[in-house]
Amino acid sequence: MDVTITPSTVSGTAQAPPSKSYTHRAILAAGYADGAVVRDPLVSADTRATMRAVEAYGGSVSLSADERELDVTGFDGRPDTPDDVIDCANSGTTMRLVTATAALQDDLTVLTGDDSLRSRPQGPLLDAVEQLDGEAESTRRNGQAPLVVGGGVDGGAVEIPGDVSSQYITALLMAGAVTPDGVDIDLTTDLKSSPYVDITLEVLDDYGVAAERTAEGFTVAGGQSYAPTGGEYSVPGDFSSMSYLLAAGALAAEDGLLVTSAFPSAQGDSAIVDVLDEMGAALDWDRENGEIEVSKSALSGVEVGVKDTPDLLPTIATLGAAADGVTHITDAEHVRYKETDRVSAMAEELTKMGAEVEERRDELVVYGEESDLTGATVDGRADHRIIMSLAVAGLVADGETTVTGAEHVDVSFPDFFDVLDSLGASVQR
Repeated sequence: MDVTITPSTVSGTAQAPPSKSYTHRAILAAGYADGAVVRDPLVSADTRATMRAVEAYGGSVSLSADERELDVTGFDGRPDTPDDVIDCANSGTTMRLVTATAALQDDLTVLTGDDSLRSRPQGPLLDAVEQLDGEAESTRRNGQAPLVVGGGVDGGAVEIPGDVSSQYITALLMAGAVTPDGVDIDLTTDLKSSPYVDITLEVLDDYGVAAERTAEGFTVAGGQSYAPTGGEYSVPGDFSSMSYLLAAGALAAEDGLLVTSAFPSAQGDSAIVDVLDEMGAALDWDRENGEIEVSKSALSGVEVGVKDTPDLLPTIATLGAAADGVTHITDAEHVRYKETDRVSAMAEELTKMGAEVEERRDELVVYGEESDLTGATVDGRADHRIIMSLAVAGLVADGETTVTGAEHVDVSFPDFFDVLDSLGASVQR
């Protein structure tokens, strides 16, 4: 599906979608439990992959008609060996989290995904499973899916880099809680995307599981049981997805835009509020009521590091292209290992729209004062975050902007274009 956006103003109220990161963890935690009800989940292509994995390991997942509630019957810490290959589709979070689950069962599980997912690095997690005396191999011996994992690990100590993916840490902590001996994680490099592990620790705590940071990394005791209070868990709003709404407001909401479900949490991507504030956006966050009001503003370039907030790079790049001055996005090399190389993708697609952009190995520099955004046909790269960021750029570009492959927003924000349309944006599908 291609979507065409023409210059528009937006106004009104938009509710942020539920958090994808929290939903993944909540579904798998319910799977590790005897069962639980997950309220207000994000139902998307990625989270459905995690639902399928829980079912493959012997659980069941029932979605209410209004998609506001998931009733999960779990496998109680003892996953079955799946009858078939687990297809994680395009969801890297699913693959990494349930790879550690596979290590708990004695036999072997095969995990795969689409072309993009089969190109993403899994080697450090496979090595960690082997350090725990499990079996873990890449069928092509290149550290990428398809993966074959099993061995019935009992826990132990692992060394693993922290600068490739924080999801490795999440996977080991979640699985480690139900091993007999627990898991101690020694990080061999600095941890990037650290707030995502904070999300994991928060979800584990809500499910009654104790895990903590140590001087070396992280630790989780074994023999624990997953059991949320009252048998229920509620998913908060998603700041990664909210970033596109807030950016649209800062660029095109002459009469203001109100974004709801913006309650504080461990999400690192809430840093978008600080970024917008530093750029000069007229913005007010009512944390108690979970509401952010933002209006069209004259923005100025900033320097911002995305070590802990890689998913914000596309949004910040778009804002920088519409701002005065220079926006310098640093510490970004790990952003190249997402659904696509997001550093190159934003550099190339914004350039098509008339932006002056310089791509470096671990940096993206956007020269807003030299940019004059004009409509163009841009490639969404089958990446939900690239698609939504380019669509926001289309709100202020001169002429028509057509984003190809726009259906891939279903990964994290399935009704994104419906929401934009409801706010007054000119959207043609």
